[in-house]
Amino acid sequence: MALKIRLARGGAKKRPFYRIVVAESTSPRDGRFVERVGSYNPHLPHEHTERVVLNKERLQYWLSVGAQPSDRMAKFLGNAGLAEKPAQKNNPQKATPKKKAQERAKQEADAKVQMEEAKVQAAQAKAQEAEAKVAEPEPQAQEPEAIAEEPVAEAQEAQESSDT
Repeated sequence: MALKIRLARGGAKKRPFYRIVVAESTSPRDGRFVERVGSYNPHLPHEHTERVVLNKERLQYWLSVGAQPSDRMAKFLGNAGLAEKPAQKNNPQKATPKKKAQERAKQEADAKVQMEEAKVQAAQAKAQEAEAKVAEPEPQAQEPEAIAEEPVAEAQEAQESSDT
């Protein structure tokens, strides 16, 4: 007779409440059990003391007899210090994006690279323009007398034509 320490579901629809029980491995989830050793209420916050209630003495006894905890119960027992905490399972194959998502990500990365290259080329072009402006001699400004005479001459011509 193999014994399991596991959760038995109770409560209403969409309002679960679990009893922590020691049961034979062949009995149904919510069926016959040997002993009730605690409770678990997932609706309470993580810090709440009544979220997981364990009868530590009885759990130690059942563990010493050879009862095997389920995955969830192994976490609870590890947090309570009654057993070793199980290693977290991580399947990196499931976490990787699928084929279409990988293609989309590659296209986005290529687009970013192209944008960066365009920015670099634009910056280089601006730098070359600035160097060209510095290298070119500035056109010499006209003499101030010549500039001042031109508007005066135009104004005199305009007056003469309006007089006639």
